Amino acid sequence: MASNVLAFSAFRIVPLLVCCVLAKGHMEVIPLTNGVDHRGRFLASNNVFNVLRYGAHGDGRHDDTKALEKTWAAACSSSHPGILLIPKGNKYLTKHVTFSGPCKSNIKLMIEGTLVAPQKRSYWIEQTIRHWILFKAVRGLTVTGGGTIDGNGKIWWQNSCKVNAELPCRQSPAALTFYSCTNLKVNNLELLNSQQIHMSVECCSDVRISRLSITAPSTSPNTDGIHIAHSKDVKVRDCAIKTGDDCMSIEDGTKNLHVKNIVCGPGHGISIGSLGDRNSEAEVANITIDGVRLHGTTNGARIKTWQGGRGYAKNIVFQNIIMDNVWNPIIINQNYCDSATPCKKQQSAVEVSNVLFKNIRGTSASREAIKLNCSPTVPCHGIALHNVRLTLKRGSGDAKSTCHNAQWRKLGTVMPQPCNLNNN
Repeated sequence: MASNVLAFSAFRIVPLLVCCVLAKGHMEVIPLTNGVDHRGRFLASNNVFNVLRYGAHGDGRHDDTKALEKTWAAACSSSHPGILLIPKGNKYLTKHVTFSGPCKSNIKLMIEGTLVAPQKRSYWIEQTIRHWILFKAVRGLTVTGGGTIDGNGKIWWQNSCKVNAELPCRQSPAALTFYSCTNLKVNNLELLNSQQIHMSVECCSDVRISRLSITAPSTSPNTDGIHIAHSKDVKVRDCAIKTGDDCMSIEDGTKNLHVKNIVCGPGHGISIGSLGDRNSEAEVANITIDGVRLHGTTNGARIKTWQGGRGYAKNIVFQNIIMDNVWNPIIINQNYCDSATPCKKQQSAVEVSNVLFKNIRGTSASREAIKLNCSPTVPCHGIALHNVRLTLKRGSGDAKSTCHNAQWRKLGTVMPQPCNLNNN
């Protein structure tokens, strides 16, 4: 999380458990009313589990949590692949809910209507404060349908210590969390106004995420769009994300991630990290961010690590990116500190290596368009700038770059010119 707004730490989502080591644009809504699929084929009625048949009211006022739990239990226990249907045209008031596996067969959750969170924070207890809708240990799950997941986050933002420094920092729920899921697909959904992170993917593998519209006000704290941690073999593509924090946050344990065609802004850009907080060990590898448009974001392509950490962030590619009025278009910061007091200098650091910034162009809102702020004891190395062209938004002079303890090389045309030797 960025700390530019207020310089004090705030809680954020942490992994649900200690993970095992892992080796809006227009949306087409395809209703499944009466058990007919998108090709016009009639499905057996015992394969479509409609929440209205399990007691849901769908009026946005009565609590439909129990009905959702009953519907999930029926679908999960079915020996045949099933569809859990949340019909369109209705709002389903939902408190904290956990959908647990393993299930006997694959499930497709069709959210055609709107799931809406309660407006009062008192509906959450300490044991459930970190999650609103949680999927746990489910294999072969698809979540789709063209509907909406509305976190009703305003009351949470108003009571955040990042908005009011006099308030204590407390946890808030992530709207949609997938924990320890395998063969997961999430697509064609609208996520609105999450209490905190909109979607968190933790300890998952073989994940496909696409065609999401994620929206929250630019002033909403900690409302990351898509958060990924301790997960491998993940693909994210064709999403539009407008939030008050990172469009995507990529954290410890993420390996083999490919991101394609993302529109981001407002927000804090696409961040790898923060890594190594509280002297921890972090490992991130094989990350490709390809084809991104960033508009008015705080950061663009960003890697951030804490002093005192250990481990690595390596084999990372940021390419084919367009920046529009981005404050820090390219930034590596191995001295990240999100604390009310200055962070103590430490010797160890998360090693950052083999990072390519390729085919990046656009405008910077700050004079320093490229910042490589690396550790004196564990310098960044293998950093390459290839065909980069960044200019100042308002044309008042030339953009600049700064480097500290970074081993870099230039390929093709690079503007601003790579850092002078006396700046290393």
